Amino acid sequence: MFRMVWGQLRGRAGRSVALLVGVLVATTGFVVLTGATTTSRLEVTGAVERETRSAYDILVRPTGARTALEAEHRLVRPNYLSGIYGGITLQQYERVRAVAGVEVAAPIAMLGHSTSRVPMSVDLTDAVDRSLDRQVIRIDRTYVAERGLSTAPGRPEYVYVTRYPLIYPVIEPDTMDSARYTDGRVHSWSDECGAVPREVQPDGSSRPVCDPRSAVVVGNPGWSEREIWRVLTARLLPDGRFEVTHRALGAAVGAVDPGPTTVSRLALEETLTVPFLIAAVDPDAEQRLVGLADAVVDGRPLNAADTLTDTSIPGFVPDRSVPALVPSRPFLDGAVRTRLTRLPTARPAGLPPTVLDGALRRAEGTPAGSAEIDLAESYRGMLAAGLGDDAFDSCCRGQLQVLAQPGPVDYERGADGTLRIARVSPPDPAVFGDRTEINLLPRPWLSDDTGSRRVGRLVIPSDEALHDWRAVGVFDPDRLTGFGELSKVPLETYEPPRAEGADDRSRAALGGRPLEPSGNPAGYLSAPPLVLTNLASVPKLLEGGNSPQRGAPISAIRVRVAGVDGYNEAAAERVRLIAEQINRATGLDVDITLGSSPAPQTVTLPAGEFGRPELRLTENWSALGVASTIVEAVDRKSAVLFLLVLVVCGLFLGNAVSAAVRDRRPELAVLACLGWPARRIAALILGEVALLGLVAGLLAIGLTGPLGAALGIDVDWRRALLAVPVALLLALVAGLTPALRAARAHPAAALRPPVATAGWVRRPRTLLSLALVNLVRTPGRTLLGAGALAIGVAALTVVAAVSYAFHGAIVGNLLGDTVALTVRGADALAAAATVLLGAAAVADVLYLNIRDRATELAALRATGWTDLELGRLIGYEGLLLGTLGALTGAALGMTGAAWLVGDLPGALILVAGLTAASGVLLTATAALAPATLLRRLPTARLLAEE
Repeated sequence: MFRMVWGQLRGRAGRSVALLVGVLVATTGFVVLTGATTTSRLEVTGAVERETRSAYDILVRPTGARTALEAEHRLVRPNYLSGIYGGITLQQYERVRAVAGVEVAAPIAMLGHSTSRVPMSVDLTDAVDRSLDRQVIRIDRTYVAERGLSTAPGRPEYVYVTRYPLIYPVIEPDTMDSARYTDGRVHSWSDECGAVPREVQPDGSSRPVCDPRSAVVVGNPGWSEREIWRVLTARLLPDGRFEVTHRALGAAVGAVDPGPTTVSRLALEETLTVPFLIAAVDPDAEQRLVGLADAVVDGRPLNAADTLTDTSIPGFVPDRSVPALVPSRPFLDGAVRTRLTRLPTARPAGLPPTVLDGALRRAEGTPAGSAEIDLAESYRGMLAAGLGDDAFDSCCRGQLQVLAQPGPVDYERGADGTLRIARVSPPDPAVFGDRTEINLLPRPWLSDDTGSRRVGRLVIPSDEALHDWRAVGVFDPDRLTGFGELSKVPLETYEPPRAEGADDRSRAALGGRPLEPSGNPAGYLSAPPLVLTNLASVPKLLEGGNSPQRGAPISAIRVRVAGVDGYNEAAAERVRLIAEQINRATGLDVDITLGSSPAPQTVTLPAGEFGRPELRLTENWSALGVASTIVEAVDRKSAVLFLLVLVVCGLFLGNAVSAAVRDRRPELAVLACLGWPARRIAALILGEVALLGLVAGLLAIGLTGPLGAALGIDVDWRRALLAVPVALLLALVAGLTPALRAARAHPAAALRPPVATAGWVRRPRTLLSLALVNLVRTPGRTLLGAGALAIGVAALTVVAAVSYAFHGAIVGNLLGDTVALTVRGADALAAAATVLLGAAAVADVLYLNIRDRATELAALRATGWTDLELGRLIGYEGLLLGTLGALTGAALGMTGAAWLVGDLPGALILVAGLTAASGVLLTATAALAPATLLRRLPTARLLAEE
């Protein structure tokens, strides 16, 4: 049997090659294109809170940014961005912006916690005994945070009040170990005391009042603000007022002092080191997303030209600054409690630094008052003074030398569902720098507490220069879009997290108030990014360093989708489409925030080192309701298109095998007359097509790899091996019907098959009407060819409509389900391949018609018909067949798209018309191939046989 099968294929090499090419094209195309059906699908889970509308619809984060808890339970904790520092390149950001349908793509680059000074004024006026000529006011400080649960004492500070005259140093750029004083004389000073005021004695001599800030090395990050102590000096004038200087009020060491001034009240400026999370944004994108520029209440907004600039003062340390926006309130819980004690017998003037501390501690005193200074009130008071331009002004500046970068919290879930901090982190004194790194501010006191996060660092390359941020404007977070006290879903970038007590004990400990972020960067509740600078300044700021953020500075991209205004199923599907495209274009983690739901979680917070007890807290987390995870799934729309390739190819092959069987009817009839049973004749036909399918499958294995690489589709070896069974199955299915028909045919009928007639058709009078009659005579064959073409044209119409009429995506409702269609390159190739195979099926129908009517055509030629007229006849048949298939397919595609979107736009009609015209033109062109057979018809032999 095999030898006979092989002989039949060799004997009809042309037909065999045509069938082989058909199977090869369909199989290779199907295997390669199905490599693109596996795509990133956003899985819909959970309940949807339909009333919420966040400022953005999609959140794009670096690959692998999801925590284990988020991936397992599809939950996002408040201010999740605080633990992500870089990971997205500027090129990936541009790809996100380029995705069709993205209205706003707002990047944000988290840099870390920068420390800043917030002045806190302590009024000492009423503590001064005006009857004494000399006295010291001791200020005992206690730092307070976390609703008063965490407290820590600081070293005492002192203010020496004397009626004796004072002289003051004039600090100049070339000041080294001596300074000119306000009396015109030059006095030396030591590193232990610095350039300090001198008290003039009755004999005309002067004694320095040592300030130990220099001895403690103020600004060295190895020291906590709790360890710093000062001795400041003021003169009590005869009229009851006070003579002070800028530094005597508590300004930073190194500040330019404008000289003595007279004040009616004596106030000490305490300073609290406050960490602010600083982030870089695109000012224009942030304005479009949340209205950042509109929220500015003082100063000016950020602009695209803002960048790192040189703000050095000649003669001093070089200084480089980035412009920044600061919030109108700090969203930090903190205070300083002070207790005042009057020391009437203390005499610090002239005491060396080695004995100063002991002498002041041993001095007896009397209570002189107390006060508690709130951090938030002090911050607002600092802003009320206005944005200063002076290089050493206390308002709205922060260091950028060393930034603390706390990571995410590690949780473990208990049997009752409560979350617990899985790992606590011991304090690291070097987080804000060590002795080799410049930082003019001490570390925050609460950073010495045990933390809930591991803290890394970002060290800005210094080149012996200072780096800082300076406020150019103040913004009110309440004015930002999507921000507010009533927000149910805490996914907004600038919303401060709060946690309520979850049981009576915790609520009582918190005083019935929520726990808020503290001054510890490693603390559990992380403050949102509230100091904002321009993204364009980041590359220049990180220049020369080795931080991975230099190449990938962006931490997240918040995306708003065009045409989405509130939650509904169509909007959710539109957002999903854009999210999938972003994932394919960038490979980043993509989450949909549209329709997210509040998901309160109970968290157990371990006790702290400064007195805070263990707390059970209820924290308002978010459940990503529309789509929280990206899973691998099959793109059903693409799979349908690729299956259509096989269907149309099957129709083409079935018709082609039928043509081969018809050509061999006399031969098959002879075999039947010789005693071949029907099953053996059917096996012969199926054996031929199976062998062709096997050869085509083996050839397809070698073609899938190079073809996939050329199309940008990854086809692994396991998928390539599918070519053999696909080709075999396709060939057998296509050949089954013709084989059974050949086996059941009567030998006599096979020797002289009748030609069908169309008795109901009137006598044709034109070539066009004759062509129509010829098609009607074989209705099954005509419908097969037209149907194959119609399938391809319908698929192409839908693909073209999505690409052009609907700008890349169709979102609509079908049978109660919201569905969406997008087009990729593989989809367009599948549709085009289907149309081409449909045209080939039409050409094969025409070829088979010519073979069946060969005697009729020979008779027409014998009666005077020219080859041109016969060619026109075949051309008309192809035109009619193509018109029927193309119009039907275009109508089906247009109707389906219109039904899906509920509208019939003019662009859709235009696309359908152009697709139909293309199908007709392609079919008419394909008809030229069978028309060339007319010239080779053996007219004399056919007439003689007849």
